Amino acid sequence: MSRFAIGIDLGGTQVRAALVDELGNVLQRVEDRTDADAGPDPVLGQIGSLTDRLLLTCDPGAIVGIGVSAPGPLDTETGTALEIPTLRGFSNYPLRQELQKRLRLPVRLENDGIAAAIGEWQFGAGRGIANLVYVTVSTGIGGGAIADGRVVRGRKGMAGHVGHMSIAPDGIVCPCGNKGCFEAYASGTAFAKRARTRATECSETLLAQNGEVVDSRSIFAAAAAGDPLANSLVDEEAEILGRGFTNLIHIFSPEIVIMGGGLSDQFDRLRPGIQSHVSQWAMPAFRDVEVVRAALGQNSGLIGAAALAFIA
Repeated sequence: MSRFAIGIDLGGTQVRAALVDELGNVLQRVEDRTDADAGPDPVLGQIGSLTDRLLLTCDPGAIVGIGVSAPGPLDTETGTALEIPTLRGFSNYPLRQELQKRLRLPVRLENDGIAAAIGEWQFGAGRGIANLVYVTVSTGIGGGAIADGRVVRGRKGMAGHVGHMSIAPDGIVCPCGNKGCFEAYASGTAFAKRARTRATECSETLLAQNGEVVDSRSIFAAAAAGDPLANSLVDEEAEILGRGFTNLIHIFSPEIVIMGGGLSDQFDRLRPGIQSHVSQWAMPAFRDVEVVRAALGQNSGLIGAAALAFIA
């Protein structure tokens, strides 16, 4: 008999759910815009509704469980959301316990970066690799690591907050309150903010023309059209990412670094600059580590979350 799991990816913008088989194939996927300011009950109601839609597409008896990936910090040992800044009311909230009451299925909870690392390790770009680091570069920066063939979870399951290592002492203040965080410089949010500032100082650029929104997509489009400022911004972003990835390479000694998240859609444009920084500034013994794009795309976390249910 075939077995399936449901993966849930709870984010501040969207909540997504997928029916996944034991080979990591996404059979059905549904999503909704997260009611982020409404508090836990409405959000859990959204998860329940999405789960019900998936259960209509299969034999409910074939579902082994549900894996949930969410931003943190999370105490995954107790199943508690310690603080989710993008979701109102998720402070010291017993997320796993409440979901199990509603869904009546075993629930596993994992930090979203670690869940995505598991997805890529089991079914994606890291399959068969014992040592890897996964970094998602999107609205923020998160990640996870596999070391010696084991998931690195750390105390309370809170390892992998790679966006909050400082790369610039006394630098920009990060949303977390610290100064100089990797996330404050290299996230998609920081990239777009930097571009908006520079565009106001440059009269000869395609960016911000006629009141157009400056975001990551428009920056890469302008760069592809030959805009000097946009290309300079992209090269700078690649250098900053390379700086952070080099730190992670020194810490974890992975065989590869996997880049996911929204900015990975432009990985081909970013990769040369990232790899150049690694080749120049990593210690010689680490310079052969390759940075690759996530193979599962935006499904890394969903598939990784579902994988948790199979091994529960």
